[in-house]
Amino acid sequence: MAWYDRLLRRKKKTSSFKRSYSGAQGGRLFADWVASNNSADQEISTALQTLRDRSRALARNDGYISRYLKMLINNVVGHSGIRLSMKSRNDDGSLDIAGNQIIESAWHDWCRNGIPTANGRQSFIDCQQLFVESLARDGEVLIRHLRSDNRFGYQVQFLEADHLDENYSTKNQDTGNGVTMGVETNQFGKPVAYYILKSHPGSSLGYNYNNKYIRLPAEDMIHAYMPNRAEQTRGVPWTSSVLARMKMLSGFEESAVVNARVGASKMGFLVSPNGEDYLGEDTEDTYTPVMDASPGTIEQLPAGSEFKSFEPDYPNTTFDPFQKAILRGIASGLNVSYVELANNLEGVNYSSIRQGVMADRDQYRMIQRFVVDHFIDPIFRRWLLSAMTTRAIELPISKYDKFANSATFIPRSWTYVNPLQEIQAQILGMQNGQVTMQDVQANFGRDVDELFQTINAEKALADQYGVEVAFEPFGVAKQPVQPDIEGDENE
Repeated sequence: MAWYDRLLRRKKKTSSFKRSYSGAQGGRLFADWVASNNSADQEISTALQTLRDRSRALARNDGYISRYLKMLINNVVGHSGIRLSMKSRNDDGSLDIAGNQIIESAWHDWCRNGIPTANGRQSFIDCQQLFVESLARDGEVLIRHLRSDNRFGYQVQFLEADHLDENYSTKNQDTGNGVTMGVETNQFGKPVAYYILKSHPGSSLGYNYNNKYIRLPAEDMIHAYMPNRAEQTRGVPWTSSVLARMKMLSGFEESAVVNARVGASKMGFLVSPNGEDYLGEDTEDTYTPVMDASPGTIEQLPAGSEFKSFEPDYPNTTFDPFQKAILRGIASGLNVSYVELANNLEGVNYSSIRQGVMADRDQYRMIQRFVVDHFIDPIFRRWLLSAMTTRAIELPISKYDKFANSATFIPRSWTYVNPLQEIQAQILGMQNGQVTMQDVQANFGRDVDELFQTINAEKALADQYGVEVAFEPFGVAKQPVQPDIEGDENE
């Protein structure tokens, strides 16, 4: 009876397991809950191309996903982009104003349209926008560092993620490293090289059809993505969790629109008791009988025929709340507020919209930090080294570390939700020493140095034109203490 004893132990173990975690129980209610313990790369490799293709299709054709991508670009990058502000200091601790201005001016020149990219088509703000949109839509961004013949000796090349073949997994016989979905990594999972397809695998426009790989060292590439699991080698579109729901919503809306159009047409059917064909007033395509249905016309039906109207009653009152419910789930999956995604301010008040706006801005700040760390700062360091080497920046190469490590990047900011209350709160915070002027200027996407420079420039301009400015930005002079007329009660 050994088999019976094993069965009892198994049942006892299963019962105990069910009592521990209800989410792990089986049964008919959970029979369709299929899960796996596959590695992140195993799951991604079989789905990445489909996810990316569908995400791009929705970005082209779906208004909500298109708006989501534009929201990211507008809030993460903005019209001025993420700007450089140098903070290098001299040995005595003072700001190296001259050196900082030289680098900032050279960086501004390199960021002009046509200079940063090898194709000569983008400014660096355009590059930031392309980076954010590609990151969200495709899940990852490929950028190649290149030497160039401009005076800085440096440019970048954007490559679509398709060039990194997710179907190419092997082992490098020379190094012994594994290659997973086109990425060669060492024993710790650190990228060593990338196997890039020479031409886009989805192109049939006469390019190189012999799609062989070129092996590029990892130090010559930027491969940016936000991993969800520790050992993840490739990135997936940020829209992945809502693709199925977006497709269903799109089909639902299309059906509702078509049904509404059909209902507005008030079509119907002619029923003949003897089954004779309807002759109509004319024919279409030489054989299809048609009826004149112009407004205000009346037609006499054949004897014995009966007209039955066809009046679809959908979309009805359930359409709007159902659509809102689906969109709220989609907004949650994209980690944005429903109000912003649906562009619907119906029924909101100041408190609710402020809460949603502040939560969205926290998310945008996280993305801004990612863009700086994984895109702008690596490019700035390569550019600075190249510019100092080619003498486009006439500063000693020995000071490279000093300047490279003192660069800060100022992202875009947002206007106040309630200007009066928030400005008063900032003034109170500065008076109490809990908020600095730099903290306040960061809200405007500026640096406190820029504030002082602008104030001095405006004062000088006012003096030049003989204009008296009744303005003192550093607070009101202290008021004299008023004497206590009534005296102290304890006296």
